[in-house]
Amino acid sequence: MKFHIRLSLVLAAAVLAVPGLRAQDSLSAVNAGEAFLEQLQPRDSILIADQLKYGFELDEVRAGTGLMLPDYSKGFCEGVEVVSPWVLDTVKVLEGRKKAPELMNIKGSITVTSFDEGKYSLPPIYVVRISPEGRADTLSFSPKVLDVKTMPVDTSAFEVHDIKGQIQYPVQFREVLPWLGGALLLAAVVLVAVLLARKYAGRRAGNGAGREPAHITALRKLDRFRGDTWWTPEKQKAFYSGITDALREYIVSRFGVSAMEMTTKEIFDGLKDKDIRPDLYQEAKELFERADYVKFAKYVATQGETASAVPSAVKFVTMTYQEELDTESGEAASAGDGGQRRPESGQQGKEE
Repeated sequence: MKFHIRLSLVLAAAVLAVPGLRAQDSLSAVNAGEAFLEQLQPRDSILIADQLKYGFELDEVRAGTGLMLPDYSKGFCEGVEVVSPWVLDTVKVLEGRKKAPELMNIKGSITVTSFDEGKYSLPPIYVVRISPEGRADTLSFSPKVLDVKTMPVDTSAFEVHDIKGQIQYPVQFREVLPWLGGALLLAAVVLVAVLLARKYAGRRAGNGAGREPAHITALRKLDRFRGDTWWTPEKQKAFYSGITDALREYIVSRFGVSAMEMTTKEIFDGLKDKDIRPDLYQEAKELFERADYVKFAKYVATQGETASAVPSAVKFVTMTYQEELDTESGEAASAGDGGQRRPESGQQGKEE
């Protein structure tokens, strides 16, 4: 039923929008009471830009009745503007008698506002009611007066005031508590990090103190490859890889050359300026080159070449380590001799 009335509202807007057609001119108007004017925000006066509902009420409207409402899209009243169009609400539904249609109380309104101070006589509202049988009559609702006011300003009592500062409230413990908790948590994290760092540093120092010398580690690893069980062609790749890996680790520790990430050429380019005998340098270089052939070129080393691989590697380790010891011993002896010769020079000066 409500849908039928809303559909009639659309039809009414279309009919009354036609130029020269007015419901009150075509049909005799029947006074149906006064229109209503209600504030959306009730107060004792109407101020500029306040929104109000202006409309009518119809009681006991039969189901199937059509309503044709005024079209205010092209103007409503000078100084007053329409904010939203017609809205129809079913206020109450009354059950009819036996075989009689239902009756409804209808309320229709538009929303208006004004942005200028003054009194405005709103136009009367004409509604064309079409009964279910097709009979039409025009209902007239008496208009209202809209009195818009502004907020009065008392200029005699006006006084300029400075901008007030923010209100200062005393600091409470619950406000400081999150910051205090965060500071304690941060301190705990720093303490744990320091303890872990010290513990890790102590482990590294302990590991370094108990680590065996580089030449001992290299000789122990090379000792695994002694014997002719590694000389078969299918095992030669693992055999030469194990020997050269042991020598690479020794070169890193003994000479400071990053041999683990270098090619054979790069390794021996880095060893050129080291204190290594030429024959040891050449023999180790040939061993690495032969290992590259076996690993990457599928070269099968002879029995003699394979038999000499471990001895050559052991010789390189022991001889370079021995040269290091001899160098350190020579430096210590030179330092000791220099300290003893100074008193002798003094005694000779006295004798002279």
